[in-house]
Amino acid sequence: MAMKSDLTGPDGRVVVRRWTRHPRCVALARADLRKALAGWGLVAIEEVALLVLSELITNAVRHARVPGRQIEGRYLYQGDKVRIEVHDAADQLPKLRTPTPESVRGRGLVLVETLADQWGVTPRPAVGKAVWAVLALPVDERGSLASGERREVQS
Repeated sequence: MAMKSDLTGPDGRVVVRRWTRHPRCVALARADLRKALAGWGLVAIEEVALLVLSELITNAVRHARVPGRQIEGRYLYQGDKVRIEVHDAADQLPKLRTPTPESVRGRGLVLVETLADQWGVTPRPAVGKAVWAVLALPVDERGSLASGERREVQS
């Protein structure tokens, strides 16, 4: 399954990908984010960022059932942090739940809330929403980034 469209901003600070709503897009989105984080020098948050992205994309695949519409992932480099956005065409807002120990589903946003420095939902102007999370480098990792270890992203 290939991405439908892509864009990397001229300064390498924004990566945008559009996906067909299918479970296989989760792994493809993770590969793109991994590449972007490496280029930005943010590998210290890679594991957490990939988990957060997986949860957000999986929610869009499962719940944003709008025929003919795609899921859009956006990764925005913000210095010592990254903002991960997943856009879909469904107007229904995600709900943070408190799953029981026996629950098979319903833990995704609990993980996002626990792992992200910030997260939220923003309605889109025409249709749908963007669910986003911001992840910052740990304080002890920020000095190396400030000293110029950021590399340019190559598409």
